[in-house]
Amino acid sequence: MTPLFHQSFVRVRAPLVTDRYGNRKRDWSSADRLTVEGVNIQPASRLPSNEESDDRLTVVTGWDLQTSEGMDLDLLATDRVEFDGMTLEVEGNVGRWPDPFGPGVHHVEARLKEVD
Repeated sequence: MTPLFHQSFVRVRAPLVTDRYGNRKRDWSSADRLTVEGVNIQPASRLPSNEESDDRLTVVTGWDLQTSEGMDLDLLATDRVEFDGMTLEVEGNVGRWPDPFGPGVHHVEARLKEVD
């Protein structure tokens, strides 16, 4: 592991359940947690966005997650990430970059967002 990939996070994956009204939703109280080590999570280079609604200012801060070379990651767009005291949502699909010299994944990248 290089010095760049020394961080860890907890992947939170909630099962999809049907509520009493027949709606499908994630049950975060029954979520599975898995600690993942050897990644790099940094503030995103894109600027945070501010959104106002009902007299409340919401700040959305972006984070970038990347694995080291040769490391695949079991992370889905519907998962959450617990990192450094924050709960982050996966923003969009997780990018798996193919290895240019053989089969498999070269590395994985994901955008994360914290909503305050």
